[in-house]
Order: sequence, then C-alpha cells, then structure tokens
Amino acid sequence: MSSAHFYPIGTPGQPWGDVERAAWRARQQRQRSYHDDVVAALERLGDRIEIVQYGQLDYPPDHYPLFAAISSDWDPALPSALITGGVHGYETSGVHGALLFLEQKAADYAGRINLLVAPCVSPWGYERIQRWNPDAQDTNRAFRPGETAEEAGALMRWIAARGDTLLVHVDLHETTDSDANEFDPALAARDGRLLVPETIPDGFYVIGNSENPEPAFQRALIAAVEKITHIAQADADGNLVGMPLQSPGVVWGASRSIGACAGFTDARFATTTEVYPDSPLTTPAQCNDAQVAAVCAALDFALAHR
Repeated sequence: MSSAHFYPIGTPGQPWGDVERAAWRARQQRQRSYHDDVVAALERLGDRIEIVQYGQLDYPPDHYPLFAAISSDWDPALPSALITGGVHGYETSGVHGALLFLEQKAADYAGRINLLVAPCVSPWGYERIQRWNPDAQDTNRAFRPGETAEEAGALMRWIAARGDTLLVHVDLHETTDSDANEFDPALAARDGRLLVPETIPDGFYVIGNSENPEPAFQRALIAAVEKITHIAQADADGNLVGMPLQSPGVVWGASRSIGACAGFTDARFATTTEVYPDSPLTTPAQCNDAQVAAVCAALDFALAHR
C-alpha cells in the first residue's frame, strides 16, 4: 500500500491496538447536537406518539439517552414494524428521514400497523459525523451475539424484551463520498489490511437480506423512491458496492451473518436503504423524502402481502 492511500493512524499491515484507537478517538470532534436535532424533535411530537427510553450510552464526559417512538394506540392484534436510523451516525438522512416519517406519515398507519421507530441508534457518531462508535467499532456489524458495541446491544435487548412479532424492518442508511475518502481507508488501517478502492454509486438503492430477499418487496421501494430521486445504476461489472445487481436499484447482502441491523430481527420484510447525498442531482430534502417514501412503501407492501 502506498503512503498516499494509507490512513494517518497506525502502521501499514498492522491492526490497531489501544494506542491507535485512542489516537483515532482524539481526532473526532463534536459538530452537531443530538439533543437539539433528535431529542428536541421527538419532544415536539407531543402526544401524537409515545416516546420511550430504551437504553443509555455512557462515553464520559458524554452521556446519551437512547429514545424510540412507539405507536400510542398499540394493538397486539396488529402487525408491527421497526424503523431504524442513524446506525451509522454520519448518515444524516437516515436520522432525519425517520424523524420526518414520524412527523408527517406515522399517523396514516394508526390502526393498521404498530410502529417502533429508533431514529438515532448511534448518537455519538451522529454528533461527530462518524461511522464508528468511540471504540472504533462499526455498529452495523455488531447486531449479533458476542459483539460489544452498546449501540447495537441496547437496541437488540429492548426489542427482545418486548417480544413483538415484527412484520417489517427498514434500516435507513446513506452511501457517501466520505466512505471512499475517509471510512474505507480508516477500516483498512484499523484492520491492518490493504485498501481496496470501491466505487460509490450515484443514487438510491436498497440492500435486501440475501437470507430472505423478498424481491417484490425490494422493487416496491425502488418504484416509490424513483418518483423523488434517481436510482443508482450498476457499475461496469454489473455491481453496486461490490454486490451483483438483482433488479434496478436492488442488491442482496448477507445482513444477519455480518451483524447488520436489518438482519437482527425475524421480520419477513426487511431491507437497508441507501441514499447518495453527495450527488449534484439531489438535495438534503430529497434524501429525507426518499427515506420517508421507502418506509411508506415498505409498510404499504407488507400490509398488502402479509
């Protein structure tokens, strides 16, 4: 690996230890407020939906209560859906798309499906516009037994304790230019391996769970979102982020086995959305709207085909 492609922390070919992780953590600076952007937004919902605290992250001197919104008219006879955002804190429209859904669309599903919405799973990462948690762990690889990332652990314990039978799980993400110029180089350095450059798709796409892909469900999300923003095209090899294109804007990924959030439940209809916010063809508002459209399409399809 040439020095031009190596991350400025660590030694090429050697995985990070505690010293390198501490050096990486010291570089991270707060750039926005979880309380102002997320907690206050939930509080403004008033009595339209129930807000619960499902956990807390303690990263002294910072402490982050973890909140979720639940249908205030919860009916055990109805199917249930989990919407998650901010598993990667830097993926802004995942957080704000979940909040926008709560504000604008959640009421449309009252009496039809129970909703659980965790809009910002990784608030430390949200504030620092960072993919990892303070221990340089990727939360979206930690939704499986034996992992120690508390962002994932708190959500999994809460969902397990509730015991709901989930019909739908939509996990809201972004693929950004910073994946190529910051986060992929950091990952290669952290793990002591060579950096393999990856092409960032320009547009929206979804990653279905290869263990249970539900192709028609995935296509329904693309059909809804393409009315708002453009859909990612395959690269010269017919892939999106290294995965073969299954249909326009749709790829399969092994969500459960890699510890991705979209794979930790037994929801029949599950997906990971991916918006490209750095495109000159879209805006932050369109990215948020695309996430909302994807959630609504997921709920509508599931209700029609359960």
